[in-house]
Parts: sequence; structure tokens; C-alpha cells
Amino acid sequence: MGSDHYFTAAPASPENLRRIRVTLAGREVELTTAAGVFSPEHLDVGTSVLLANTPPPPPGGHILDLGCGWGPISLSLALAAPHATVWAVDVNERALDLVRRNAAELGLDNVNAVTPGDVPADVSFRTIRSNPPIRVGKSELHDLLEQWIPRLDERADGWFVVSRNLGADSLQRWLASTFDDGYSIWRATTARGFRVLKVRRHGTPRTEVIELP
Repeated sequence: MGSDHYFTAAPASPENLRRIRVTLAGREVELTTAAGVFSPEHLDVGTSVLLANTPPPPPGGHILDLGCGWGPISLSLALAAPHATVWAVDVNERALDLVRRNAAELGLDNVNAVTPGDVPADVSFRTIRSNPPIRVGKSELHDLLEQWIPRLDERADGWFVVSRNLGADSLQRWLASTFDDGYSIWRATTARGFRVLKVRRHGTPRTEVIELP
């Protein structure tokens, strides 16, 4: 792959298109992947953990898959919530092309595969699901999360899967310190060496726990 990375905007390496079989939203499907994108050979472990440990998506509204790659999260969300609009966001144009190709093959017309700048500024999200691009570096990752997490709707949740060995615990601490006003951060689950972190944006006024007599 040379100097290409999965977060390269325009990979220069040959596509080397390939077909893989995966199970998404309880449905076995055959999809297209390519070189120059994240985990082209199979559904990666982190994404598998995220899909297995998050609730069903909201049935409607806007949903964000941040760092979509070839589209396993976006396609799962679109299959599970056909009346929702799924925004598959990535900087890698090859990845976005694969998402469009795979969505068309599955007959999904509710997936928008776009670069970050192509998401309208007035769109907010009923949920975010993401296997974020940890290897872009801490500063870039933090900038990314500071840009998108505030676009959660009130009383909405973002779910992020991160390897323990790639800084999941330090990322959780950073999230808690950065989003300390109007948000709550939890470690929702740990599985197969990965943490699933949950970010809740509270309402205005914030919903408090009801104390029973």
C-alpha cells in the first residue's frame, strides 16, 4: 500500500477490488472492499464489538457513522432503520465509493456517503456510531470528536469503540474532561480487547434521576 493509509484522502495504490461475506443487522451479505481502506479483508474485531454491544438505532432522523470505511456500520444502521438517514462520513474517497456501491447493491437509498465538509451544518444526529480513526494521531482525533460530538441531538447518545491497547482508557478520561458540561461518559462494555464508550448529551434542562419515596 506504500504511503497510503486508510485515512488518506485519495489512495494511490491499485484498488484490488475483492468480495467478502459478512453478517450485518442479522443478514448475511456479500460486499465489495478494496485496498487502501480500513480492514478490507474482513469485518474487523472492533466494529464487530461495536455492532454487538449497541442498541438498535433510532427508527428515523439523522444518524452518523464517523470514519465509515467501506461501510459496515453505515450499512448495518441503514438495514436496521430504513426510514432514517445515515451519513457515512470519511475523508477517503475510495472508501466512500465502496459505501455507495455496497448501499446500491443492497437496495439502500437512505445512505449518504460524503466527506466531512459535505454534511450540512444544520444537520444534528439522533445517534453517532463510530470506530474512530485512532491512528490519525491524538491531536487529530480529539479535533474530530470535538467537531462532531456537539452535533448530537439533546438526549442522544454517541457510541465509540476503541482498543484498550490504543488508548481507550486515556480517551475516556479526555472525553470526560472535555465534555464535562451537559454530557456524561460511560464505559458501556469491554470485549475482545476493546472498550465501547458511550457519550450522552443531556437535555436542557438536564434530566435528573427521579428519587422515589
